[in-house]
Amino acid sequence: MFISTPKRRLAVVAPAVGALVLGLAACGGEGDSDELTVIAANSPWVEGLKELAATYEDETGVTVNIEAYGNEQLNDTFKVKLNAQSSDFDIMAYQVQDVMREFSRNGWLADMTDYVEEDADWNWEDFQSAARDAVQLDGTVYGVPVMTERHIMYYRSDLLDEAGIEVPQTLDELEDAAAELNDPDNGFYGIAMRGARVPVVTQLSSFIYSFGGDFQDEDGNAAIDTPEAIAGYEFYGDLLRDYGPPGSTNMGWVEASAIFAQGNAAFYLDADSQAYTFLDEDNSAVVDTVGFGRFPEGPAGSNFYNIVPQTVGINEFSENKDAAWEFIKWASNEENTKRLLSEATVPVARESAWADESATSGFPAGLVDIVRDLGDGAVGHDRPALEQVAAAREIVGGPAITAIEGGDVESAAEQADEEFQGLLDSED
Repeated sequence: MFISTPKRRLAVVAPAVGALVLGLAACGGEGDSDELTVIAANSPWVEGLKELAATYEDETGVTVNIEAYGNEQLNDTFKVKLNAQSSDFDIMAYQVQDVMREFSRNGWLADMTDYVEEDADWNWEDFQSAARDAVQLDGTVYGVPVMTERHIMYYRSDLLDEAGIEVPQTLDELEDAAAELNDPDNGFYGIAMRGARVPVVTQLSSFIYSFGGDFQDEDGNAAIDTPEAIAGYEFYGDLLRDYGPPGSTNMGWVEASAIFAQGNAAFYLDADSQAYTFLDEDNSAVVDTVGFGRFPEGPAGSNFYNIVPQTVGINEFSENKDAAWEFIKWASNEENTKRLLSEATVPVARESAWADESATSGFPAGLVDIVRDLGDGAVGHDRPALEQVAAAREIVGGPAITAIEGGDVESAAEQADEEFQGLLDSED
């Protein structure tokens, strides 16, 4: 889910034929550098890119065609074309954690390391460090991060004020506040979060990181049965079991966020891309009372995911790689990044854009403060790092269900760790 303001939202339209094409100029054929084709997912970034592409054509004479798809159709389209080594598109916007490992192993993504490092004025170092890390494998850069998303804490400022509770800065303070405000007899809960087996994994990640663990160790081996990871599982499970709504193990972000939006929970921890859900007067009862807070500190600090839901890379089979880079570089420069942030409320990856007061005026101040002060705790992944990520989420989500239900988390984590390691070994 991507952030977008109700008033300034650029509509995303999925055409019946499955692709939206911008730029109808019929100039040149395959390999002709006065025409480029982008394949991407429907998103606010793509809507903003359409306007940038029109400007780019006016300035350079290069026509930029944009084909936009839903995520599943997008990945199917990529695989069909890239398996055939197709050169009929040049630029590809993709989800890093879902496909980058597979696509790079197959030789489908161009190495962009020299491109991003060669132009000091373009300033690769201006991109958030977690975002830069997220688009690299073994030191090779496979794309430019153009959208970001991070784990934050939403809270009811009115209830905290009435109860004299300070905004929690630590996970222990969060637990204490949730306990004090929990009132299940009246249908009100201290906290709402995802609890379903697969959706829970991404949100659980920040808790595990903040207890000093991760899904994998530095060598890439399974690490979900470590004391730190188990502590993260147990803390998450205790919060939902003791202070969360009934049926949490069946809840993804849609169900959990609705409880908070309806005014039935004091806290909700999830992605900042959901911020405008709670500021939409047509769908939220907490428009005037929602607050935005940094993910609370655990024993190892405030270590939360700061991921890249959309990255722009170059098709390895494109005959226009240099021209493709020139457009990517232009569309992601500081000026145009600020334009996307301010006009399309795209949560971009450049630090300079977030530091600009005029560019961030359409975002809630509390959210802007969090992004400006990511610190060293931002982690560039929110799920296990391997090609079979869907299967991995099924496995590592198991101990979370056990924790929420009050079972033996240590035993569940040991079993899941063995299964997860087997999955990792299958990719060696």
